[in-house]
Amino acid sequence: MSRIVAIVGRPNVGKSTLFNRLIQRREAIVDAVSGVTRDRHYGKSDWNGVEFSLIDTGGYVKGSDDVFETEIDKQVELAIDEADAILFMVEVEAGLTGMDQEVATLLRKCKKPVFLVVNKVDNASREADAVEFYSLGFKCYYSIASINGSGTGDLLDDLVKALPDHEIKQEDELPRFAVLGRPNAGKSSFINALIGEERYIVTDIAGTTRDSIDTRYKRFGFEFNLVDTAGVRRKSKVKEDLEFYSVMRSLRALEHSDVVVLVVDATRGFEGQDQNIFWLAHRNNKGIVILVNKWDLIEKDNQSTKAFEKHIKQQCEPFTDIQIIFMSVLTKQRIYKAIETAVEVYKNRSKRIKTSLFNDTMLPLIQNYPPPAYKGKYVKIKYCMQLPTPHPTFAFFCNLPQYVKEPYKRYIENKIREEFDYTGVPITVYFRKK
Repeated sequence: MSRIVAIVGRPNVGKSTLFNRLIQRREAIVDAVSGVTRDRHYGKSDWNGVEFSLIDTGGYVKGSDDVFETEIDKQVELAIDEADAILFMVEVEAGLTGMDQEVATLLRKCKKPVFLVVNKVDNASREADAVEFYSLGFKCYYSIASINGSGTGDLLDDLVKALPDHEIKQEDELPRFAVLGRPNAGKSSFINALIGEERYIVTDIAGTTRDSIDTRYKRFGFEFNLVDTAGVRRKSKVKEDLEFYSVMRSLRALEHSDVVVLVVDATRGFEGQDQNIFWLAHRNNKGIVILVNKWDLIEKDNQSTKAFEKHIKQQCEPFTDIQIIFMSVLTKQRIYKAIETAVEVYKNRSKRIKTSLFNDTMLPLIQNYPPPAYKGKYVKIKYCMQLPTPHPTFAFFCNLPQYVKEPYKRYIENKIREEFDYTGVPITVYFRKK
């Protein structure tokens, strides 16, 4: 389910530093190419088995032409509206400022859990200085040093307790395909072409789509919801409060979807932000289809498609079992092939394999190539099964699960893909004590 935590506060209190530390626990967003700026706008984190999405609101208002105090009011209001819990960051070096008090006034009115986080508390004297933040009117505060992670454990313990643990029910139980990508990649045009009408406004101006909009669609004997989303770009490029809100909505759409249709602009290539969206979808265990749009604008030879596909798969390693469709929304080239592929990926993600068939297939493969011995001890796998989870998850029961290393887990995953066709779907493999 979707749980969103927003980090708010004035600039230079350490929001992005804390954000980096939290997402690096599981590295939701990765740099596949040296020199690609890590996008710090959103990411996945978890604590004690509770997963949540993290929104970094810092830095976004710096480029605004409007009065700063007004802009930070808007930003905090947007975070309050979307988030399930809020980390309100201040810092002990500068002490309590007027801007901190303004943000606190807004947060005291909201009904969401708010955690006052005092950053840069890295010695006893600063711990004493932090007491002044009690005057902001919150029940307690958490003293941390985000640069080294000191104090974050207690904060996260209380944070995950405050997050909702009930499943959010969707009004419509139809499968959901979220169409995501950078601004102006052709997401709205793609959906307009599919449904045969100009339902969504399409312009050359990036950011035309502001909200995530559902369209019920029926084709290939299959009914589902197509979700058009706002373009997701780097935090440094996000200037308007309305666009910040749109990106949060896009993140919600991704987390509530079954399949992510990632639209890539062929004229720009598979850039860092495309990779970020890809890895966020992968981290959320969503089915993934990559659509390379505007292929008609590319000068091609007989090797262009293979070269472009190879480049994308290099950026997506080790998860390369994905469908890449080259299309043009303008000429309607392969747009139906694109949605047909998304339906296939959804079916792969929903696939359930009988335990008897799974054992009959996998155990002989394991017998022919067992896990390597470790410290003179041999791992014996006797039984395996698919677990009843929304995405493909498999458990292998053995005597010494702690000795099964990552390369062998990848071997098992590859064999599952070869035997049962899980193209476009991340799968999880566990080794458990029998």
